[in-house]
Amino acid sequence: MKIDELRSAVAGMRDEIVRMSAIEDITPEDDIILDATIAEFEAAKFDLDTMDARNARIDAAKATVVERTAAVSPTIMRRVDPTVLDLRTATRGEVRDAALKVLENEAGTINTPSGDKVDRLLRTHSHNVDGSQIGRRLIITESDAYRSAFAKALTQNTPAFTAEESNAINEFRAMSGGVDTAGGFAVPVLIDPTIILTSGAAAAPVLNLARVITVTTDSWKGVSSAGVAWSYDAEASEVSDDSPTIAQPEVPVYSARGFVPFSIEIGSDWPAFADEMRVLLDGGYVDLIASQTMTGSGSASPTGIFTALSGNAASTTVVAVDGAFSAVDLLAVWKNLPERYRGNASWIMHTDVENEIRTFSGTASGGYYTVNITQGGVGTLFGRPVYTTDYAPQFTGTTAVANILTVGDFSNYVIAQRAGMTVELIPFLLGLTNNRPTGQRGFFATARHGFDSVNDRGFQLLQNT
Repeated sequence: MKIDELRSAVAGMRDEIVRMSAIEDITPEDDIILDATIAEFEAAKFDLDTMDARNARIDAAKATVVERTAAVSPTIMRRVDPTVLDLRTATRGEVRDAALKVLENEAGTINTPSGDKVDRLLRTHSHNVDGSQIGRRLIITESDAYRSAFAKALTQNTPAFTAEESNAINEFRAMSGGVDTAGGFAVPVLIDPTIILTSGAAAAPVLNLARVITVTTDSWKGVSSAGVAWSYDAEASEVSDDSPTIAQPEVPVYSARGFVPFSIEIGSDWPAFADEMRVLLDGGYVDLIASQTMTGSGSASPTGIFTALSGNAASTTVVAVDGAFSAVDLLAVWKNLPERYRGNASWIMHTDVENEIRTFSGTASGGYYTVNITQGGVGTLFGRPVYTTDYAPQFTGTTAVANILTVGDFSNYVIAQRAGMTVELIPFLLGLTNNRPTGQRGFFATARHGFDSVNDRGFQLLQNT
């Protein structure tokens, strides 16, 4: 595109942004369009600035070489340097480029999937995610000064910060909202499980299946629809009204807290600080998600998949015999799952429920499944993978209401993680008997996340009632 055409396009997008930002009752659809227009404007503006700078350098070179006039100061393209970038005045594009540079320099510290995820987040700007917030966090917390200050703060009772470390801490707290300015320290991005956590956690199989979304807002908001209802109409006749019903599912985020005690001896001799912090933070955080994604109450806490589906008649299949569980129940629950969700469906159940399926007799009436006990597990049902977790409900044989297993397309289950975990040091712990010091300290960590089903019809829950 020629520079005049590009300049005209930038001006047009700017006018459109001004127009849409003046709308008082903006709809979710308009909000998405506005975000996309802003992103397109920033990309075009960057290209325009680049072309202007190049032309200015060419003009400067001509004035020096051809006209032999006095020395001319050329206009040089500014390269973003994360060490000198003023985050308070930097544009979103400058923050993104600087953060990507930091990520490139630190590529060896995290695995490829995690690095790719952070890269995508930095380039995202929508009504749920502002990548520049994560970029600012990355630039500051991954500096040598902040990392060393973070290590001191969490291993020393009264840390002596250098001037550079103090500046890094103060800069982050001045730049970021929602950070405890009285003693909390933001976890560096590349060891922060709310940002780099990816699928593959054996302890929380739902992380392999659900939509895991990092947000910078207080809730995730989406747009859903059952689809457009098509119809046949006579030639040249008015088309029937086939407009779909648009819904906006919302997943609120809640505050999660973790506490890790450790001895003073460990704190004073910790050579692999960052790696050990990643292990500690990941372990407890994944364990919490594993539990809550199954049976979270949804009251002042996230909603687990079994909780979300229980009570929804359209998404519940009842066992054929009260208090029993047999192969015919598997046939029924699979039949009741809508066809459009079967192709990407997965089964989730407790190991105890899987053991019940293992023992379905191949010869008894109504039995269709027998697995050799030496094999690894059931593996698949109806061609779809089976995942087990001890946080799912067990089969008890009760005749009361009890959940047994669920099957469905888990892209309809959203895990929304608000970017950023904060940790602070509890300088000493006291014993319960005499309230005397135990020789231990503790990490107090806080993070925010939420999860819920955003389309219950994408699942079927097998239940005893």
